[in-house]
Amino acid sequence: MPKGKTAVLGLVSSKLAAVESAEYLKRRIDDAARFLPLDQLALSPQCGFSGSRMTEDDQWAKFRTMLAVINDVWA
Repeated sequence: MPKGKTAVLGLVSSKLAAVESAEYLKRRIDDAARFLPLDQLALSPQCGFSGSRMTEDDQWAKFRTMLAVINDVWA
């Protein structure tokens, strides 16, 4: 991957209500960091939540977990 480009890791399901654990997300980010430096990686949902059968509370729970992981890994 060229320098200045970012690989976005769509590790958070936008289809399943179960919230991915922070440990799971960090392990997957660590796996990717074997190939690219952290400053070329980002975390996101797999796609948008539009049309999802999840509740709004489920979606916000996923975003809170993502934010916690982002703060732990990149802050």
